[in-house]
Amino acid sequence: MSQALTQDKPLTKGKRQRLAKPELLAPAGSLEKLKFAVHYGADAVYIGGQKYGLRSNADNFSFEEMREGVQFAAKYGAKVFVATNIYAHQEDLEGIAEYLKQLEEVGIAAIIAADPAIVETALRVAPKLEVHLSTQQSTMNWQAVQFWKDEGLPRVVLARETTMEEIQEIKARVDVEIEAFIHGAMCSSVSGRCVLSNHFTDRDSNRGGCCQSCRWKYDLHADEESVMDEGQNPFTMSSKDLSMIQHIPDLIEAGIDSFKIEGRMKSIHYVASVVNVYRQAIDAYMADPEGYELRPEWVEDIGKAANRPLNSGFFYTTPGVKEHIYEAEEKPAPYDFAAIVTDYDEATGIATVQQRSPFKPGMEVEFFGPGGRQFTQQITEIMDEEGNPLSVARHPLQMVRLKTMYPVGPLDLMRKRLF
Repeated sequence: MSQALTQDKPLTKGKRQRLAKPELLAPAGSLEKLKFAVHYGADAVYIGGQKYGLRSNADNFSFEEMREGVQFAAKYGAKVFVATNIYAHQEDLEGIAEYLKQLEEVGIAAIIAADPAIVETALRVAPKLEVHLSTQQSTMNWQAVQFWKDEGLPRVVLARETTMEEIQEIKARVDVEIEAFIHGAMCSSVSGRCVLSNHFTDRDSNRGGCCQSCRWKYDLHADEESVMDEGQNPFTMSSKDLSMIQHIPDLIEAGIDSFKIEGRMKSIHYVASVVNVYRQAIDAYMADPEGYELRPEWVEDIGKAANRPLNSGFFYTTPGVKEHIYEAEEKPAPYDFAAIVTDYDEATGIATVQQRSPFKPGMEVEFFGPGGRQFTQQITEIMDEEGNPLSVARHPLQMVRLKTMYPVGPLDLMRKRLF
């Protein structure tokens, strides 16, 4: 390990281009989600293997799926990272060297790791595999960032609690890549270091088993008797979700190298919608920083995929009472994911779609694709693959044909308005 750091390290300005384009890093809880994340504009995706990650309930990747994901991403010039971010007990480390070598062999660009034992093993046995320090290390100061750079890590994922001012100082003092969460769920503990799940369910949050105890509904008891008022709602202690779509210039100007979206457990609709919006915003700012304006439709589209209230987390202020959810949440998004476009016939204007939730003639739906393409229409009629009329598309994954107002393409999505 490196020697202790001094407190008087001078600022190291001018080492990088001021407006370097940040990487857009998206979650992918399955191979299908990986493909949508990349198709909708992610520069890189992070996934979980079947060992050593903190999302044991995700549809984690086999080595064969990783290889396919790497090959798909490469067609778009994108990379694939693997989370190996558990805090390991002794028995967890069995086979880690072989696992890391296999990740390197299938073409994974980097791992995201927190435990020094996993970090050291990766640096030793898989030299072509970059090691990015996980947010689980709760890194929030430049001295700690410098320490990990000196250990050979090219990137540090900062704790969610890091402020904009701290990020700016870190970038000024340490010439290293910084990754920061800019959208998604926050944690009531410190960057995921929680033991509530361990005590309540014997599922270790730091070994991939978090049961999200903070989102449960609780009653208040004294001497085994409830002391809550009659009719009072049970309470949670959950944080509102993070969204920085309204602060893209600040994020880029701060020098953040990778904009990370949380959500390996989220739906295809969520991943595609959020990636699509941030891709447009980043590209618009980089094309014309002086003339950049936040587009209202970007904020609206984020809301179509969000199912929890949003705020700016710790970037500008310490979250208070208003940044937490204690009672019934606000209304969910007014749209629901309805279908994936698989084909489009230009001659007839008829699209073939795969059903993901029921829809029928008369419903208002919205089609959207990468780059901000979208339009709203009312469904006039729907047919099966043989052209027979249907009153409703009710079966999961059912292939349905319908006429669209404008051309659509494969992997475009259709969402239906709920209210």
